[in-house]
Amino acid sequence: MAKQPRVLVGQVAAITGGARGIGKETARALVAEGMKVAIGDLDLDVAEATARELARGGSNVRAYRLDVTDRASVRAFIEATERDLGPIGVFDNNAGIMPVGAFLDESDDSTRRQIDINVYGVLNGVKEILPLFVERRRGHLINVASMAGKGGFPGVATYCGTKHFVVGLSESLRGELQYVDSPVEVSCVMPAIVQTELATGLKATRGVKPTTPEDVAEAIVDALKFPRFDVIVPKSAAVANGVLQLLPRRGREGLARALGADKALIEADQGARQGYEVRAAHSDPQLASGDQPAALSGGQD
Repeated sequence: MAKQPRVLVGQVAAITGGARGIGKETARALVAEGMKVAIGDLDLDVAEATARELARGGSNVRAYRLDVTDRASVRAFIEATERDLGPIGVFDNNAGIMPVGAFLDESDDSTRRQIDINVYGVLNGVKEILPLFVERRRGHLINVASMAGKGGFPGVATYCGTKHFVVGLSESLRGELQYVDSPVEVSCVMPAIVQTELATGLKATRGVKPTTPEDVAEAIVDALKFPRFDVIVPKSAAVANGVLQLLPRRGREGLARALGADKALIEADQGARQGYEVRAAHSDPQLASGDQPAALSGGQD
């Protein structure tokens, strides 16, 4: 007998960094499934515009200003969502940034911003939502990592480190929940390069199917209906990763060179990325109004 999908209609989902890119398309897909969705984003104006677009005249999508680097802001986001929409059943740690460039050229501000958003942003979400899920004995935590959390790619050294953290954290959380026999689910989403503003100017790699935000959103919906931990997008990337892990280091590095993966990020077109980088750098929550960013690096998914 085929396994029956979990019912999503009427459930509440909260998405960090949900105003653009993967977060926005995930919100769209969840609304299409009949869910109520809270969009949290540092850019409230864009979040509200996204909410209006997706709500279709209803009240099933709400927007909130959210700074994931501030645990109190995350707590306020969760409290407002539950007050307005009901108990959260799905929490999607989606917010993230990906500066591109050689590690030796990376500024301290860029390093700090990546760790604040990609690491502490995820931790703050987990620390605030997981106690509620465990107490209620229901809930599904989605942590958006990257295939960069499974390997190392020239041009995004710190980013890779932060995504390795998200993968390791998610694995450990799953183990601890199983240890205490909790029914709370954890999924770790690991996309290849996704065609969002974040990927502007990156070089294509041979043999890798282009991935869209819609592809990632579809995979997340599927993981909610049929819970699983590993959510690799596209599925071909999971096969490729499995093969790579069987090869010795020289073989892995040789294959990466053959596919152009060793140059895809470090040889990015910085001119093409400039608009994205400027907006992203201005998203630093530690900048006071009117301040200028110290460096053009970083951006939200």
